[in-house]
Amino acid sequence: MMSVLWITLPYSAFLSFLVGHLWRYRHDRFGWNNAFPETDRAHRFGATAFRIGLAGVIAARVTDMFASGPHSQPEGPIYLAITVVEICALAIASLGAVLLFVPDMIGSPARPVVSPLDRVTFPMLVAGLLTWVAIKFDPNSSDNGYRTAETLFAWFRSLFSLHPNPGAMERAPLIYQVRGLVLMLFIAIWPYTRLASIVADPVYRLARRVRPSSPVGPARELSAPQRR
Repeated sequence: MMSVLWITLPYSAFLSFLVGHLWRYRHDRFGWNNAFPETDRAHRFGATAFRIGLAGVIAARVTDMFASGPHSQPEGPIYLAITVVEICALAIASLGAVLLFVPDMIGSPARPVVSPLDRVTFPMLVAGLLTWVAIKFDPNSSDNGYRTAETLFAWFRSLFSLHPNPGAMERAPLIYQVRGLVLMLFIAIWPYTRLASIVADPVYRLARRVRPSSPVGPARELSAPQRR
């Protein structure tokens, strides 16, 4: 059972993340945000805030993961910087998520949702925030032991090696196990929600802008007046 939870589930989530993005590219080219010109200013601001906040959260978590020792957390200015960036980024991302989801949840949306999974995305974001608060201020994490490094970080890093370490999560307190499951489920459904478009669509549009134009295109444009 533990192997299913902490080995099979995360690799299945990663596979769903990759396959889902390929499917979204073929399905709508990540065009959720562009397909509806009536998108209001609140949604546009929410999308921008969520992108900025998400980038800050990921940067803070990755820095924390690699700056932490096996049983200790970063100290001094590094710890202060990580904490400040993470708190600010979470606040910005939370504001963006509220603007993106709450209006459509309490009213009649002007556009269809990407999938029914969007209905559970906002509650999952709330669950992720609450579990972050619980482990960030865990009183049992002290100078003599950093439970996040001993459990979540050790397990997550091991997934990218040939020797996964499910034991790190088997011995973890319940709240750490819940956070790991929430994150894995969120990774699995991410490509099938509107958040995938919000994050991937700007990258896709930038790639289209920098892509060299096809030599067939100009030839067709030059021949158009001749046909007239």
